[in-house]
Amino acid sequence: MDITKRRTSKESVLLLCGIGVSNMGDWIYLIALNLIVLDMTHSPFAVAVLYILKPAASIFANAWCGSLVDRVNKRRLMMVLDLLRAFLLLLLYVHPSLWLVYTIVFIVNMGGAAFKHGSMVYLTKLIPSHSRKRFNAIQSLIGSGAFLLGPAIAGMLFLISSPLNAILINAISFFISGCIMLMLPNVDEKGEDKPPERFSLALLKKDWQVVEGYFSRNIYFILIYGLFTFILTVMPSAIDSLEAAFSKQVLHLSNSRYGLLVSIAGIGFLAGSISNTALVKKIPLSILIGISPMFVSMGYFIYSISGSFLAAASGFFVLSFFQAYANTGILTFYQHYLPADIMGRAGSILDLVEGGLVMAVTLIIGTSAQWFSLRSVIIGGSVVMILAAFILSTACLKTLRQWFFLDSNTKEYRS
Repeated sequence: MDITKRRTSKESVLLLCGIGVSNMGDWIYLIALNLIVLDMTHSPFAVAVLYILKPAASIFANAWCGSLVDRVNKRRLMMVLDLLRAFLLLLLYVHPSLWLVYTIVFIVNMGGAAFKHGSMVYLTKLIPSHSRKRFNAIQSLIGSGAFLLGPAIAGMLFLISSPLNAILINAISFFISGCIMLMLPNVDEKGEDKPPERFSLALLKKDWQVVEGYFSRNIYFILIYGLFTFILTVMPSAIDSLEAAFSKQVLHLSNSRYGLLVSIAGIGFLAGSISNTALVKKIPLSILIGISPMFVSMGYFIYSISGSFLAAASGFFVLSFFQAYANTGILTFYQHYLPADIMGRAGSILDLVEGGLVMAVTLIIGTSAQWFSLRSVIIGGSVVMILAAFILSTACLKTLRQWFFLDSNTKEYRS
């Protein structure tokens, strides 16, 4: 038993190292690409295209990648995707051009979507159920560290070198992550890793029907996950699209103060991740999912009614602090409730719907800002978040549903 625990612990550390290296490289890559495209074109629109390509690639990939993920070896898939992305970035480093940048960004983001679903299934199978909350909390801490350190490292690289060399660093980070994946164990059962069926529209339709059937039998999961995603992903994405304009035009912040405001959000997420890692074993899953989104929503509301830098900063700190708790809760809930054999397909379909909602709600929020004041639009959005969070909290904490959130340290979750 002790040997098994030590082996699992070692494998968990390896997996976290791979995730950390990859996350750090992603931030360097994002900032470097902005500068490379701007230097090439001197056009803000050309830079904006990069931000259009990411959700477009994700939506395109999520339409089919789940069917692939559920039919191939997860460790091998992650390793191949890391090495493929490393090769593409090396190609960009050797021969940079605008259209090659756009093409590679699209392919790399498609690979990122497939990697996300493959890694989710992999760590669900690798990490014992009683350790998932703790693992997810540490993973969140690594993500917040990358959020702070990645841009700082990128800035240092730009001082001593060029953005193109930062792309080389990112390629190396993907290569290192791929090598780490090679050292991880195979979690797929014997006979599970078989050649995938021939891809066709009929196969995709069959997979969608399988997932639709599962969701129709598990409405409570859809209610919790849907509300959570609306509060923590869809609405924040839409409101954040007006963040810079609100900070500059309504709060009248300078560029430096706006940069400091964003940094405070990063510090809040890091502080939340650290405290979450220390306390997560003592906090029931129902509290993580039911209460944390309410605090995140209140943080947005504080920001929306703020009239000064300090008030806006306090709202940013609150919302980012509790995001760490909320993310750990929903990730653990997701891993314990969705069966691993359909997790890739279910996850890709959920992400596809999420991407469509983000685009639609962002369009609605953006259009509303043309007719109403920025402050009223952001206040309205934050109030909608609070109402949705209240419904989610009621659903999570309802006495009859407490069994659904039993702590995995004492009992297995429903599957």
